[in-house]
Formats: sequence, structure tokens, C-alpha cells
Amino acid sequence: MSGEPEYSQEFVDVDGARIGIQVHPEPDGPPGAPVVVLWPAMGVRARYYRPFAAALRAAGLAVVVADLRGTGASTPRPGRASRYGYAELAGDVGAVLEALKPRLDGRTRLLLGHSLGGQAALLHLALHGSAAVDGLALLAVGVPYWRGYPGARRYGVLPYTQGIAAVTRVLGVWPGWGFGGRQARGVIRDWAHTARTGRFPVLDGVDADAAVRRVATPVLAVSVDDDQYTPHGTLDLLCAKLTAAPVTRHRYTVAEAGVPLDHFTWVRAGGPLARRVADFAATLPPG
Repeated sequence: MSGEPEYSQEFVDVDGARIGIQVHPEPDGPPGAPVVVLWPAMGVRARYYRPFAAALRAAGLAVVVADLRGTGASTPRPGRASRYGYAELAGDVGAVLEALKPRLDGRTRLLLGHSLGGQAALLHLALHGSAAVDGLALLAVGVPYWRGYPGARRYGVLPYTQGIAAVTRVLGVWPGWGFGGRQARGVIRDWAHTARTGRFPVLDGVDADAAVRRVATPVLAVSVDDDQYTPHGTLDLLCAKLTAAPVTRHRYTVAEAGVPLDHFTWVRAGGPLARRVADFAATLPPG
């Protein structure tokens, strides 16, 4: 054992919130390795991604993992007074990139998002521009549009998502009953809008769906076998919106992973996927 710390915990203050980031040690090898800034799924803490962060480092990548606003080490805890939604999550991505800028300059910079974290990363590029990053990796991300789900399952998605939104409107916060962890009403509102319409909502006066179509950053888009929340077709819907971006599309299969997979367990079986991310990063020019 080397005895080096698994990561250092740091914080970035933005608009009254504090975003926790876990900065992992540099990988072995030459200095200046590409840097991956990872954004988690709804309600999932940054520490859950430690096995995948280790796999990314073994593949030669430097890794920073953020907690989404209101989750894990990030504040505030969602409550009735919380008004933030997708626009603020996208802004948090930019704030973290700005805070990391001295460590990112001159290196290849890659945003990597899982589920809601991938939507936040993409929306940051759409709303605020892509100058701060060189590539985007979307892992188990999708448009949760009810029509994008296979077979009869789609007819359950619409009442499920809109039921969660209705409960959230009544309570003023989503308590996390069996899905997504505790969430601010704005996050659930925007998520439910996308599930109902297949489009990202208007954010800060900007048609986010139209803005996504103008993103030109290279994208690695990976769906996962047996994903109960974002099956392959939901990522295909998202890729169809990326009309200006070069997209590398991949399906991460049980055969490739060597173990059963779902929306979350791929994180603990991500060795082959980490190497694929590293190969993608190698195709990007340094920032």
C-alpha cells in the first residue's frame, strides 16, 4: 500500500451553495495527464464513484468527482425554501471548472456525467459555452421521455414521473421516497418536464433544447445493458439532439463488463469503460 490519501475534499462556493469536490491523486506516469471532472446521478454521492475513479486513474486519467448541489458534501440540503433547478446545476459545473482552472490549463479537460450529472454537464455547455472543456462523456445518460422507453413500460413512466412532480409540488420538496434521494422542487420540475415532453425546459430565458443542438464539443455517449432508468433508447434520443457535435456512440454490454449491469452497478465494473474514456480523451487536443 502506498499510503497516499484516496482523495482530498475541497469546496467551491457558488450563489449561496457550497459544492463539494473530491480531488484524487494524479495518476502514475508523465505529468499533465488528461483531467476528468465527474458529475453523479440524481441523489448519488460522489464517494459512490470511488471504484470508477480508481479505474480512470489506472487508465492514466486525473480525476475530480463533484457532489451535485444538495447531495453528499454539497449544500444546501434540499428543503421547501430551495428553488434551484437545472439552470443552477449547470451553473455549478461552470463554477467548479473555474475553480479548477489553474490545475486544468494546458491539459485535456473532459466533463463526464452519469444520468442527471450528464444532463447538467451538457446543459452547462449549451448555456455557457464549451471553451473550458475539450470533450464530454455521457455514461448512462438519457432523455427520460416516456415515449423513449421500450414496449408497454413507457405507459408506466409518464404517470410515475408526473406523480413524483405532483407530490413535490404539494410538499415543496421531493423527500426521496424510493427514487432519486431528497431533491429541490426545481430539479424535479425540470426533470418531469423533460420526461413529459422530451425537451429540456427553458432555462434562464434560453431555449435549452435548441441550445443543446448547437453544442459542438466532441461527445462519447455510452448506454448500459439492463439500465432500468436510462435504457439504450433514451440515450439515442439525447444523441439525436446533438446535431452539431461529433458523437461516438457505444453500448456497454454485460459481455464487455463481465458481470451483470444496471443504472448504478456499472460504476463498480467500469474497468473496460474507463479505458474507453481514456481512449476518447486521447483523441482530444489539450485545452
